[in-house]
Amino acid sequence: MAQRYDLVIIGSGPGGYVAAVRAAQLGFKTACVEKDERLGGVCLNVGCIPSKALLDSSEFYHLARERLAVHGVRVGEVSLDLAAMMARKEKVVKELTDNLRKLLDGNRVTVIRGEARLAGATRVEVKPAGDAGGDPLSLEARFILLATGSEPVAVPGIPFDGRRLVDSTGALAFTEVPKRLGVVGGGYIGLELGSIWRRLGSAVTVIEMMPQIAGLLDGQVSRTLERILRKQGFQLALNARVLKAETDGDGVNLTWESGGKEHRGVFDKVLVAVGRRPLTRNLGLEDAGVTVDPTTGRVIVDASFRTEIPTVYAIGDLIPGPMLAHKASAEGIAAVEAMAGYSSEVNYEAIPSVIYTFPEVASVGLTEEQAREQNISYCVGTYPFTGVGRARCMGETEGFVKVLSHSRTDRLLGVHILGPRASDMIAECVLAMEFGAAAEDIARAVHGHPTFSEALQEAAKVAWECISRV
Repeated sequence: MAQRYDLVIIGSGPGGYVAAVRAAQLGFKTACVEKDERLGGVCLNVGCIPSKALLDSSEFYHLARERLAVHGVRVGEVSLDLAAMMARKEKVVKELTDNLRKLLDGNRVTVIRGEARLAGATRVEVKPAGDAGGDPLSLEARFILLATGSEPVAVPGIPFDGRRLVDSTGALAFTEVPKRLGVVGGGYIGLELGSIWRRLGSAVTVIEMMPQIAGLLDGQVSRTLERILRKQGFQLALNARVLKAETDGDGVNLTWESGGKEHRGVFDKVLVAVGRRPLTRNLGLEDAGVTVDPTTGRVIVDASFRTEIPTVYAIGDLIPGPMLAHKASAEGIAAVEAMAGYSSEVNYEAIPSVIYTFPEVASVGLTEEQAREQNISYCVGTYPFTGVGRARCMGETEGFVKVLSHSRTDRLLGVHILGPRASDMIAECVLAMEFGAAAEDIARAVHGHPTFSEALQEAAKVAWECISRV
């Protein structure tokens, strides 16, 4: 006999668990199905959280080795205990996943471990996970929410072996620092994980098929980040296409083509980070009648995140848009509120993105290139962190803030920050765009002194003053 719920959610990542809590708050009897032992999906277990834990730890190591002396702090010989660093990462992950379990239990969300598959418009079949055995569990629901996330994409001819040729999960669990690390893909995953191992002593070579790293960034920001990373010791091969990878006793022999010439490198480890694809395998979408874009593999939904089947919804990495944890969370809330009959939406023009290199990169809204492509008349204001007192005090002066505003209305079109605390500073910009603020609004708002946020205020002033000259 089927267990009955108002809502069954497949996946417990940032989209699924946030949706589950919101559904419970709205009075839905909710179940969340997760195939893995720990809740939280890719983000909490092998993505956002462990990577940031290692980024922070590796930055402390780098600071102790390279930058404390200038502040008058003398230390003895600095050594690396990679096992302890990895243990701390695991502790952070466990604490957060344990807290997530308490959060769902506290909101009376039923957590079911197993592999879920659609068995109809209102039915989910759950196969017990692992070696648990037993008969499949049948769940009946008024609504079903698909939130299974995504998985790494492999490059043809470079299959993951989990030892030398690894995906992002493997690159978070090395037991020793590779002397030579090859990174195929210059997007945010490759740059962040490359940064971890570069700080810890690896010689890092990034091979990117596009003419610039982090190709979705504003061009000026991307070019400056490239210069900074090269200065940090990154080797960057752009406009490059990987031809083959061969493993032997010495490591991985990687061959790539760039500028009409073949190049070769030998690496201890190669991280393949060319992107991710929706994780729809074995979900039973076709049998249930859920339409998937044959080109992208994304589930097609309407403005309320509903598929062609009125009772089945999808969010996060499964549907079009950037593959970001906070996007999935926002969509999860909006989807559940739509099920409850509320008017809810996600403003995709005000979704921030962050790259946790050092310095950080954070953006929201249009890039300058996009504004040109859309024939939008705009003003630009930039301000360097070299002119900010707090940045000078902390010795973190690389980078700048860039503000784009409409040349007639002064309304914010986009903000791009390359510099210290960018991941936190961008929140002000997101809020400003949500409220339809103008560059003048940010320029006139009083910002604390001395703070990094003064660079944003100054860039906004430049953009605002530009209007009088247009």
